[in-house]
Amino acid sequence: MLSQQRLSRTCALALCGLLSTGLLVAAGPCDLYSSGGTPCIAAHSTTRALYSAYSGSLYQVRRGSDNATTTIAPLSAGGVANAAAQDTFCASTTCLITIIYDQSGRGNHLTQAPPGGFSGPESNGYDNLASATGAPVTLNGQKAYGVFVSPGTGYRNNAASGTATGDAAEGMYAVFDGTHYNGGCCFDYGNAETSSLDTGNGHMEAIYFGTSTGWGTGSGSGPWIMADLENGLFSGSSSGNNAGDPTITSRFVTAVIKGGPNLWAIRGGNAASGSLSTYYSGARPSASGYNPMKKEGAIILGIGGDNSVSAQGTFYEGVMTSGYPSDSTEASVQANIVAAKYATTSLTSGTALTVGSSISLQATTACCTTRYVAHTGTTVNTQVVSSSSDTTLKQQASWTVRAGLGNSACFSFESKDTAGSYIRHNNFVLLVNANDGSKQFHEDATFCPQSGLNGKGSSLRSWNYPTRYIRHYSNVGYIASNGGVHTFDATSTYNDDVSWVVTTGFA
Repeated sequence: MLSQQRLSRTCALALCGLLSTGLLVAAGPCDLYSSGGTPCIAAHSTTRALYSAYSGSLYQVRRGSDNATTTIAPLSAGGVANAAAQDTFCASTTCLITIIYDQSGRGNHLTQAPPGGFSGPESNGYDNLASATGAPVTLNGQKAYGVFVSPGTGYRNNAASGTATGDAAEGMYAVFDGTHYNGGCCFDYGNAETSSLDTGNGHMEAIYFGTSTGWGTGSGSGPWIMADLENGLFSGSSSGNNAGDPTITSRFVTAVIKGGPNLWAIRGGNAASGSLSTYYSGARPSASGYNPMKKEGAIILGIGGDNSVSAQGTFYEGVMTSGYPSDSTEASVQANIVAAKYATTSLTSGTALTVGSSISLQATTACCTTRYVAHTGTTVNTQVVSSSSDTTLKQQASWTVRAGLGNSACFSFESKDTAGSYIRHNNFVLLVNANDGSKQFHEDATFCPQSGLNGKGSSLRSWNYPTRYIRHYSNVGYIASNGGVHTFDATSTYNDDVSWVVTTGFA
């Protein structure tokens, strides 16, 4: 006979569990919050339905070839996103995520963030949209895509319905990529200002994930889960260090923030296994302006409340609630997330590359098929190269394949004639620079090959800016998007300019 404790745990897991096929059995995260008396007022995910009965749109994508859009829904009610539908729609072109739909029924959809205290890099100061293919994962073995936020990318809703305002209680969680972060401000999900401006201390309450040390910190070197309460990232009761807020080491992380009158908490855990831990629970920060809170009720993703746009991270799912959720409700939600079985999947396709091999990259644009990716000093360009070219030029047009410096699931390309130097981008211009060992360099020098967008060879996608691919434009190398504010982002001949035939290296 089962003990009462074991029976309760078994029932809880059954309630929020998933079958091995990835279909929800009885209750999604928002069903669980509702049962706990703190219903979701916003539910966002590009990977799955967050209610057991939800079968509507999860997100919208827009493709670069003709600017057509389509919506992606779960494979079945309560299930995983139909990634195959996206793959078909986006075949042989690029796609951006234009809308992340709210599953709560309140219409709190997230769209391209407008300018605020800071302007984004797009036209008229808007933020960038995320690549629809930059963050592939599987849930119970079924492919789905997350939201890969590069610096400059952001989503927002400044007219949200039902969100907490003033000092009202709320809760929120998000599932992030625990390995994708930086120290910029601010990779947030949650409650922010409705004006996109910094209106003072206590006007925000959002989950932050990253390594910023400008305000609060946790133990170790980060990344940490903290709360962005405006003009401060808080790890605990003060604006300083909370040794109880640990460095996150898991690939998938569940991050939780909740707050009410003079009470708030930070909780977190591995989104692929185990339970949540409490990193802080207690009174509001002692710094001026945070008790009572003055929350405004907008919703942000990937940016700060004033549209600070220098952060990066990856978002898979998240919700916001009305009321202060109990730890027991959050435990059931965490069990549901674990049962979803988030896992990594391949980041590459196209021509297979072998680490240690020497390759050359031949242009496929009709004008330029005798040209190969080469370098002159630090400048990456294309040059006419053949078997009769001199040794110096052959070496300049040859690259040693290395495991990705920023992500070993992708690749980096070391200069054949300048050992220790790699192709990297800086301000979207390709350079050959010496590896300085920094996180930034490693990420800038990592590329994920995809099947060639024009059907030939491979297209080399930037790992940390997955809307951008290695492109030749006027014989100079860039990472370019399919349309954008830069001259080298021109849509004309884009698919050809970013597709390369991978050949055995000249040297």
